[in-house]
Amino acid sequence: MSDKHGERDAAFQIAPVPRISVQGFCESQDVAQVIENAATDRRMSKAHVKVHMGGIAAAVEAYRTAPTPNLIVLETYADRTVLMEQLDSLAEFCDSGTKVMVIGHENDIALYRELTARGVSDYVVAPLDVLTFIGQVSHLYNGPHAEVIGKLIAVVGAKGGVGASTICHNLAWSISRQLECQTVIVDLDLPFGTAGLDFNQDPPQGVADAVFSPERLDTAFVDRLLSKCSDTLSILAAPATVERLYDLQEQAFDATLDILRSTTPCSILDVPHQWSAWTKRVLVAADEVVLVASPDLANLRNAKTLMDALRAQRVNDPAPRLVLNMVGVPRRPEIAIPEFAKAIEVEPVGVVPFEPKLFGTAANNGQMLAEVEAGSKIVEALDDIARQLMGRVVVRRAKKTLLSPLLDHFVRKKAS
Repeated sequence: MSDKHGERDAAFQIAPVPRISVQGFCESQDVAQVIENAATDRRMSKAHVKVHMGGIAAAVEAYRTAPTPNLIVLETYADRTVLMEQLDSLAEFCDSGTKVMVIGHENDIALYRELTARGVSDYVVAPLDVLTFIGQVSHLYNGPHAEVIGKLIAVVGAKGGVGASTICHNLAWSISRQLECQTVIVDLDLPFGTAGLDFNQDPPQGVADAVFSPERLDTAFVDRLLSKCSDTLSILAAPATVERLYDLQEQAFDATLDILRSTTPCSILDVPHQWSAWTKRVLVAADEVVLVASPDLANLRNAKTLMDALRAQRVNDPAPRLVLNMVGVPRRPEIAIPEFAKAIEVEPVGVVPFEPKLFGTAANNGQMLAEVEAGSKIVEALDDIARQLMGRVVVRRAKKTLLSPLLDHFVRKKAS
């Protein structure tokens, strides 16, 4: 379990690479494959990457007549003398501002110091994996102490009507209240979003203003569009009208989410149940994906389809989280939770039972579940999921027994 948490934490701490051009010149297929795999990772989606074979000699020949990119990655097996001569030859053709990363096969601090003294930006020892390579590139362009300020968590339903928005909004409430983390809910369901309703608000501006006014988009503009729900929670509401068509481009939300990632510790994306270029892009780019489903056959099929698609697109990230919602509807035949989990190869991080009175009251009053029934087991379950999403330790409450008062008294007496 700790390995999975470490994998998620390591992936999250890598800041996205900016819009740069990268060209690699490799001597081994292993390193070439690492760079090619890194080019398909979500953290390098803005970078333009090309990989060539031939090492430093090929780079020197290539740049005799061509401009150099933002970053040149060079793999070498050469000894120190030959390497320095090759780098001196390459330096004659490097444009101002070009960074050079050398991937070598010798773990030598003296070599590292000599290379950096000659202007090489970084020296990395092979073998290396995809996340290590991306992390080194990110380090070069985001600064030595740069960390991802904000975490993007995308919540989507496997099927319409499974309560994904309700789960999304209550998780955001829990993160903002229980974990005291500044949180923004971004309602991406422009024609039918319910974030405003769920928080009993009707803001005049929201996420559509950001999408349709790209020329005005900056930190201050996005801040003005936020509707404050509490000291730690705000919403970027959807217009929830059909007065216009929302045929959005694939990159429609990129700039808005980049701003939120750089300014807000946690942004929860309420993604509508649809499959388009922009929804796929949002899900692939998120730091965490939460898939909400109910235990029936249509949900199982859709959940598996989405899981498989996202696994293929997020090969360097853990699988999306699964939340089973509305479990135990009276007289409804359901797929057993173990069978559901086995079919999609993911254990649920939370199971939310069917409680129509609690959910209905909250929805009709424009409240969160914790405001209606703070001590509910459902609220406790959502708090646990929120902690997992934010990498916090899940506190399991010990069950009370008939002997609990006696044991508590004994512990207090011993401590005194």
